[in-house]
Amino acid sequence: MSTARNYIAKELYRATLVVMLALIGLFSFFTLVDQLDAVSDRLPLTALLYIELLALPTRTYELLPIGVLIGAVLALAGLAHRNELVILRVSGVSAMRLLGMLWMACIPIIAIAVVLSEYITPAAEIRYSEANLTLRGKVEGGRLASGYWFREPTDDGGSRVLNIGELLGSGELANLTIYDIAPNNRLSRLSQADRGIFEEGELKLINVRDNLITPDAINALADGMPDQQPIMVVKSEASRVLDTTLTPGRVVARIATPEKMSLVTLWDYINYLQSNDLDATRQVVAVWRKLAYPFTLLVMLTIAAPIAFMQTRRGGMGAKVFAGILAGTLFFMIGQLTLNMGLLYQWQPIVTALLPNTLAFVLALGTLLAMERRFRWGKAHASSRPSTVNQGTSS
Repeated sequence: MSTARNYIAKELYRATLVVMLALIGLFSFFTLVDQLDAVSDRLPLTALLYIELLALPTRTYELLPIGVLIGAVLALAGLAHRNELVILRVSGVSAMRLLGMLWMACIPIIAIAVVLSEYITPAAEIRYSEANLTLRGKVEGGRLASGYWFREPTDDGGSRVLNIGELLGSGELANLTIYDIAPNNRLSRLSQADRGIFEEGELKLINVRDNLITPDAINALADGMPDQQPIMVVKSEASRVLDTTLTPGRVVARIATPEKMSLVTLWDYINYLQSNDLDATRQVVAVWRKLAYPFTLLVMLTIAAPIAFMQTRRGGMGAKVFAGILAGTLFFMIGQLTLNMGLLYQWQPIVTALLPNTLAFVLALGTLLAMERRFRWGKAHASSRPSTVNQGTSS
């Protein structure tokens, strides 16, 4: 059976590679055509091609499940078209055993997906954001109209809110506003800085303007008389080091889509959010979805098996490929719908991440077992016919 397993694996790899090249080329072409209007003196065509090149690892990671599904359908349909699949089935290889061969063949693909997920895609995504920032003057991600917002506790029991107005292509921060809030939830200091630079694990502020608010400022005009002491003191500094838990990785995590981050960076950002009493549901769901990604590839192969085994009278291979594309599109739509509904209705992250995979796996496996039962019944019924005929002849 090792010869058959290696042969099936070779067919799977070849078909998946062809499908992935076609999908990546098609999506890249349409994305490039859609962005040609942005070509200008600041963004020449070569720069746009460079940005699209940086997007290839992320696009490969996102299209890999669909590519595995269609590639498996093509590979198995080719075996069926050449009657090789029938020979395996008649020789005693069950459908579950064939599925096990497909799962074993998927191990190298899973390894490639892990390398893409944890190393290549996060690094390419950072370069992609930097290129967008430098060449287009904008960056995709969780940015509000007022900039990027962060919150963290302070040593005196209060809290600090940081607003980053702009991220520069050099990795620096621009137009920072810092709100220091006392333990009694009153604003104690408002600071503004032109730039911020991360140096040796610290955030260095450049051209700082501090507005120090006295604790009794709220009661200063309670009696209708001007206070003898100023309620606010304004100071300026050329530079100052801010004691903050914010790091370059956490700034990048605020920008990047959670699924495009490595597990280490994602987990660090979740700890940062939870320690500051911020909602980390979206990030926790992303962790579960990344952990479930290998299972997703196995689910795609499980879906492909009954599609390839089904009998078609006309246009067999084309009908199977179309069914595979339809199944992959439906799976993707259900996955996105489950993600949005899970975030909206506050489902458990593990349920949000695994529900589409579990449903698709159970449905595909049940269909495959039903087809296997029908095949065995037909085989047993066909083998019993000669004995019945012989009995009728002898009588």
